[in-house]
Amino acid sequence: MPRVSRLQMSISQLTTYRWELPVELDHLAYHGFDAVALWRTKVSDVGVDQTRKLLDRSGIRVSSLQWAGGFTGSDGRTFRESVDDAAEAIATAERIGAEVLVVHTGCRGGHTLGHARRLLRESLELLAPLAAGRGVTLALEPHHPAAAVGCGFIPRLAQALEWVDRFNHPAVRLSLDLWQFGHEATLRDLLPDVVKHLALVKLADRIGPPSSDRERLPPGQGDLPLDRIVADLHAAGYRGDLELEIVGEAVEAIGYDSVLRHLRRVTDEWAGPMRRSVPREIVRVVSPVRR
Repeated sequence: MPRVSRLQMSISQLTTYRWELPVELDHLAYHGFDAVALWRTKVSDVGVDQTRKLLDRSGIRVSSLQWAGGFTGSDGRTFRESVDDAAEAIATAERIGAEVLVVHTGCRGGHTLGHARRLLRESLELLAPLAAGRGVTLALEPHHPAAAVGCGFIPRLAQALEWVDRFNHPAVRLSLDLWQFGHEATLRDLLPDVVKHLALVKLADRIGPPSSDRERLPPGQGDLPLDRIVADLHAAGYRGDLELEIVGEAVEAIGYDSVLRHLRRVTDEWAGPMRRSVPREIVRVVSPVRR
């Protein structure tokens, strides 16, 4: 059945963690998804050139590449090593056709907050011109302190918004993970300003507050009003990718095909009210995956 929608849905490779890229691409096409969020480790396993060939052959585009960063040395690398790695990630993003590279700051570690901020600014001052020259956007991702220990020192969406606004470079924008920040009471009020700086939105549901041991559940299986938030994002003018990053024991137990089927049904329901205003299009028919 043709699926006409103004929602740009993508599936993260972390959702289909155990599948190899050719299998992932076949199954995404079969379930009607036309975009994938790539993980650098899996790209490295396949090779950059082979990854691009597989993507071109499948017709699946890349919504983002994740991730680069750790500029504070929290992962054991020096500042220079982290910057060089991010530069390599930018080059990889260009070669595979990813317009967005997700960036994690790294945690404070033993630094003062002021010094951690200086390291982030210095790294992006080096990387933003390089990214702009290659047509890549750096999507800075804030991390809720309870959900992602060690990943970042920007714990609130409003702080990340302020940081990107002050840095004021067209190649540096925001990545919003609704699994981490979908519960915030201020989110709805912030959306008009957030959307102006937004490069990417990640989606997953959860039960209870964000925590490092909470699973990233499929939409509709937790407490977050993801359908309303997606509608609010669309109303505020966001037309970028919505990446479904579903990870945990529940996903492994259900099976990847069942998860993709559920995600297709739910996202079609979200898009339903929008279809009436979208003109009929010619849709490519996808052959079923051989099982």
